[in-house]
Amino acid sequence: MGAYPVAEELGRRFQRAGFRLALVGGSVRDALLGRLGNDLDFTTDARPEQILALLKPWADAIWDVGIAFGTVGARKKARPTADPEHGELFDFQIEITTYRSEAYDRDSRKPEVSYGDTIEEDLVRRDFTVNAMAVALPELAFIDPHHGLDDLAAKLLRTPGTPEASFSDDPLRMLRAARFAAQLDFEVAPEVVTAMTEMAERIDIVSAERVQAELNKLLLSAHPRKGLLLLVDTGLAERVLPELPALRLERDEHHRHKDVYDHSLTVLEQAIALEDEGPDLTLRLAALLHDIGKPRTRRFEDGGGVSFHHHELVGAKMTKKRLRELKYSNELIADVSRLVELHLRFHGYGSGEWTDSAVRRYVRDAGPLLSRLHKLTRSDCTTRNRKKAAALSRSYDGLEQRIAELQEKEELGAIRPDLNGHEIMAILGVQGRDVGAAYDFLLELRLENGPMGPEAAEAALRAWWADRER
Repeated sequence: MGAYPVAEELGRRFQRAGFRLALVGGSVRDALLGRLGNDLDFTTDARPEQILALLKPWADAIWDVGIAFGTVGARKKARPTADPEHGELFDFQIEITTYRSEAYDRDSRKPEVSYGDTIEEDLVRRDFTVNAMAVALPELAFIDPHHGLDDLAAKLLRTPGTPEASFSDDPLRMLRAARFAAQLDFEVAPEVVTAMTEMAERIDIVSAERVQAELNKLLLSAHPRKGLLLLVDTGLAERVLPELPALRLERDEHHRHKDVYDHSLTVLEQAIALEDEGPDLTLRLAALLHDIGKPRTRRFEDGGGVSFHHHELVGAKMTKKRLRELKYSNELIADVSRLVELHLRFHGYGSGEWTDSAVRRYVRDAGPLLSRLHKLTRSDCTTRNRKKAAALSRSYDGLEQRIAELQEKEELGAIRPDLNGHEIMAILGVQGRDVGAAYDFLLELRLENGPMGPEAAEAALRAWWADRER
């Protein structure tokens, strides 16, 4: 901890006031993994009001939104090293929580908080042993009553007490097990998996907002497949994302088709490999959910074939419903469901038979999601047939090239009619809905023919209006 004197400085401040302070939980785990950042978590025997009094003269900013749960937050600008001549100033985000224990009432979504008096009491109530280690400050004494260091070395997730007691206290910890497995690439101890399976229904008392937050962290992790497999295998996914286990369609010798569940996880991984600006939650959700309409649209055809007609449209509706229930933002719901709806559009491209008009419509329909749609469509190819995969890739290369060429000539990213609303009103002498209808006509004309210029557009508009007035 000598690398972060701000922690030792804070420890001395609490010590002088007669309190104990320790760096705790994920901060200690990440420090041992060599990835400690600027977010530091502490625990103390001081009560929240005493924490506030100690922080006010010291911190650059304080927030107390979590004070009802014994947590006070602060921001402190400091150097990460003890040498005042070296190291730029960092903004440290600090959370200090009073020793506590918390448990859920069986029918309540909100934890009941009671404060403890020792750090040992505090650590035993933490979710996993790798998060139940502490470093007392300022003396830098390592505290590890539950052998978290051994589990960290073994890359194993265990609970400090029994997993049944831990998950009864806070059922969200079952999702956290899957999330940490995905983030850290750890294995989950067999007794923990058993408890997750037997207690899966307890997740129902947790709010959708908290569930969503854990799913996001899992999906944005380095190994989301690992966490998702665990959620499905334990039955937790059935309760928080039931469309995912529903993808495990049975196969028999007469009706062979892809394993849609495994395919979806592979598409997710392939989409992640194409990310170029960091983890993209919208893309990852679309990749995971793009085929959720298949179970509802599956039909067995004569001759042993299987079809999933219009599964992209059904899937888009299902995506909206599920994401609404998980309390995602309207913007994210719209973007993910739109990607699900459009993910098959490319497959009509064939060997490049699309007209320029079809390419324009593809770009128009994707709008600002075009880059993500490129990634999703490329990721959706999981065939083991190398020749087929190469042909699909070449075909999409060709489409992207055509889009780029048209973009350069026509500014496809901002396709608009050759005349605006004011010009339409001046030419036709109309208002209201008639302007909207004329605008839509000119937009379709623009998509079909490309740029026409104002004179040709006016002539077409007058002809359309005269025909409409007959």
